Amino acid sequence: MALATLPMPGAHASGPPIALPPSISLAHHAVLALDLGTTTGWALQSRDGGITSGTITFKPTRFEGGGMRFLRFRGWLAEVAALSGGMARIVFEEVRAHAGTDAAHIYGGFLGVLTAWCEEHGVPYEGVPVGTIKRYATGKGNADKAAMIAAMRARGFAPADDNEADAIALLLWATEPTGGRA
Repeated sequence: MALATLPMPGAHASGPPIALPPSISLAHHAVLALDLGTTTGWALQSRDGGITSGTITFKPTRFEGGGMRFLRFRGWLAEVAALSGGMARIVFEEVRAHAGTDAAHIYGGFLGVLTAWCEEHGVPYEGVPVGTIKRYATGKGNADKAAMIAAMRARGFAPADDNEADAIALLLWATEPTGGRA
């Protein structure tokens, strides 16, 4: 895709032309929230404001290598973007401390795939700290899994597990007019 260029104004023009970023289609209004992991919680707000959520597992089978989880995740991102008509933004739970080394490596792999996919497709992305999401949902930054599920049920959702509850809370945080920052 060629970038549009704008010549420097007047006789003072010097150097290369300024490159303008590609235009962003206003038709892309879907917002995707992710609780990254082998079992990823997700919540999607479509163009019409409707919210869909769930969980998906990317665990490799017995005869597959560990990289298969990341290939499946990349394919799933593309499928969600296509089915939703395009992503306006993706937000994800930003984890700073992990229960173990394997969990940290797996999270890092998902994060690498997500950020590379977003860069490749021109989709803005943002990590939101775990404590921020929990504080927004429950009023307590260190709320446990049961409290997160209860908070989302109190708002009228039916999360299957804590991964889905976290994704829903993150989506609500991200789509509030004040950005969940008020």
